[in-house]
Amino acid sequence: MNGSIARLFGLVLVLFALLVGFTSRWTVFEAEALRDNSNNRRELLAEQLIKRGLIRADDGQVLARSPAQPQKRFGRRYPTGPLFAHAIGCTSLDRGRAGLEDYYNDALTGRATNAIDAVTRLLGPAKVGDDMRTTLSEKAQKVATDALDSREQQGAVVAMELKTGAVKVLAAKPSFDPNGDDCGANLNLATQGLFPPGSTMKAVTASAAIDSGEYQPDSRVNGENGKEISGAPLNNFGDESFGDVDLTFALTNSVNTVWAEVAEKLGKQTMTEYMEKFGFYEDPPMDYPDNQMVASGVNKGRKRLVRPTSDQVDIGRVAIGQGDLEVTPLQMASVAQTIGNGGVRMEPRLVAKIVDQDGRTVDEPLPEEAERVMSEDSAQKVGDMMRNVVKEGTGTAAALEGVDVAGKTGTAEVNLQGLNDPWFIGFSDRFAVAVVFERVQGGTGGTIAAPVAKAVLESLGE
Repeated sequence: MNGSIARLFGLVLVLFALLVGFTSRWTVFEAEALRDNSNNRRELLAEQLIKRGLIRADDGQVLARSPAQPQKRFGRRYPTGPLFAHAIGCTSLDRGRAGLEDYYNDALTGRATNAIDAVTRLLGPAKVGDDMRTTLSEKAQKVATDALDSREQQGAVVAMELKTGAVKVLAAKPSFDPNGDDCGANLNLATQGLFPPGSTMKAVTASAAIDSGEYQPDSRVNGENGKEISGAPLNNFGDESFGDVDLTFALTNSVNTVWAEVAEKLGKQTMTEYMEKFGFYEDPPMDYPDNQMVASGVNKGRKRLVRPTSDQVDIGRVAIGQGDLEVTPLQMASVAQTIGNGGVRMEPRLVAKIVDQDGRTVDEPLPEEAERVMSEDSAQKVGDMMRNVVKEGTGTAAALEGVDVAGKTGTAEVNLQGLNDPWFIGFSDRFAVAVVFERVQGGTGGTIAAPVAKAVLESLGE
């Protein structure tokens, strides 16, 4: 008899535990996943009763606000329209959320975000959200956007602070109107667009060459045209041929055959190591939705990333930005930031601080170091080589009077009919920048992208 009672008691306990588990699944354990589900219109409807926090530019300019509407509801308006659409994002009943509106939804709706206050989530969000100050510069963003809009082609511009990783510009064309019905309709080419980097990749190859100790800026390599790389001849831009030249000259004049040979001699393992240190093959560690960022790397069909150590990879051509290598503008801005910051890669960030309705700072994301990619000495040497590119090489259009600018141009050939993706990456004393345009007829990085980089750096106070 006692045994039967014990078994019955045990069964009741098991059933009770299952009941607690299933009822707690959506209210506690997976509440956040349910709330963030883009198909959960109930959550979006409930949030219309909340006055979402303001989103501001770095100078305090309002980028997103919540005007009152009938029935105690609030709308969402974006005073600058498409200018910051990709970065700020939007929130919509029909399309869900995007950008910072999505990533920081808890803070903007006044919802507790730490483990200690997790129980308060069961009570629902507050009626007023916290305000947010971003790192974005309205002036520089407009300069970048105007430059993009001045051309027929699509493109993107990213600029960030060297020391902190604070993103000052995140501009992409096409944009969208966050006040309309097309919330998040277009891909953010700054974080999702994949482009062959062309010769901007030589900055990564130069970093691997110098920091590995295998080469120095004055090391000499033959730059003859038509040199055999991975069993096939490789040509220099314009079929120009060189004799033995040092690496500074090879970067200044973007000699393909030199850098392809350097990469082959370094080997796939070393090139892979440095590419991964620079952040290739992983989503950027930025405060931005994961589904709006993609990793850079060698793509082999259906956007399948293949490590450089694979037999499928021609490392010599990858080293000069060919060989199926595809990168985002954000990735290449990070490359420039790392070299300009003494070899330390910083996590890109879009938000400077979050402030509650009483004016108290409730969160202030501090600069986070992602990884030391190379020694400070190596970064200085590579930086000096890139400064020579701007002083007397392919990047002279990015030069600023009285400001030390380092850079690397890229002209990625898209087809044999003269369509190119022109690039420029570089840095000043304070900021790094990356610029790319898509499929420009006959355009080069030095003539198309470098002047835009110059204008953006000037707008940031350089």
